[in-house]
Parts: sequence; structure tokens; C-alpha cells
Amino acid sequence: MTQPSPTNLSNRLGYELEVNGVRYPITADAGRSLLSVIRNEVGLTGTKEGCDDCECGACMVLVDGRPVNSCSFLAAQCQGRSVTTVEGLAGDDRLHPLQQVLLDAGGVQCGFCTPGMLISTHALLTVNPDPNEEDVRIGLSGNLCRCTGYTNIVAAVLQATGTRESNAGAEPEA
Repeated sequence: MTQPSPTNLSNRLGYELEVNGVRYPITADAGRSLLSVIRNEVGLTGTKEGCDDCECGACMVLVDGRPVNSCSFLAAQCQGRSVTTVEGLAGDDRLHPLQQVLLDAGGVQCGFCTPGMLISTHALLTVNPDPNEEDVRIGLSGNLCRCTGYTNIVAAVLQATGTRESNAGAEPEA
């Protein structure tokens, strides 16, 4: 194993990162993405790397409650800020209601996009707790799903809010 060169050492920063309410001491290169630090230093793998170019939304996390693509957000920018990943949505060994309704509605196939979809949905419902179908589709427009066609995902979000007047593919309640 080779030792880092002095040039590499000058780019390393020490800081604290709060993820899902837990503080982690981090020492990493200044240019490391939040995605990389969350997965490799913090050890949370729910946040996915899809495109590494802000195109797919698989890496979506909340920073101070706002959705960001963690693949293009520097981890060092998060010192003193609160980061929430998909793992932070659930609590007490139970699924978050959004996770449960997405599962129940068949909005999950391969599951790769699901963490980003959940984070974007959570952010949407925080600012608009009663969205219509168009609001949901716009709210999820930064998230790419290659499996589902979005119908069941949109239906699940509307079901979570109690909105059932959509043509998003939700079946009527019995």
C-alpha cells in the first residue's frame, strides 16, 4: 500500500457530518461527494449511485429538509447541516408510512430508484400535503424509474395523502 502524497493530504478536511440525527466525524478529500461519504464513510447504502450526473435522482437525500442530488453535492458543504437519507425516514424498526404504501401499491420493482423516490415524495408532501396527480408527477420529475412506468408510484403517493380521484392506476377501495 502506498502512502498518500503530500499533495493529496493538503486536500483532506476534517469535519462532522450529521446524518439521520447521528453525528459522524469525517476526514475526507475536500472534493468528495456527499453520496460517496454517506455510502463509504457513514456506511449507509440506501442512497444509490445511478448516473453520477444529477439525471436519475437515485442519490436524492434531504439537506436541511430540502432534496438534493448527493452525487453532485460536496460532503464538506454539509458541516453544521442536517442530512436525511432513506434510512432516516423509518424509525423504531418500522417502515415509514410512505415506504409501506409504496410497497403495498406495487410501486417497487427492482427497487433501485425507490430511495430517491421516497426522499422526493417526502420533500413534496412536506411543502404540499395534499397534492394532485400533476403535483406528484412534477415532484417526482427528477427521479428516473426504468421499471414501473410511474403509475403505481404516483398512485401510492396519492393514496398516502388520501387523494383517490386520480387516474394514476390506483384501484378503488372496497
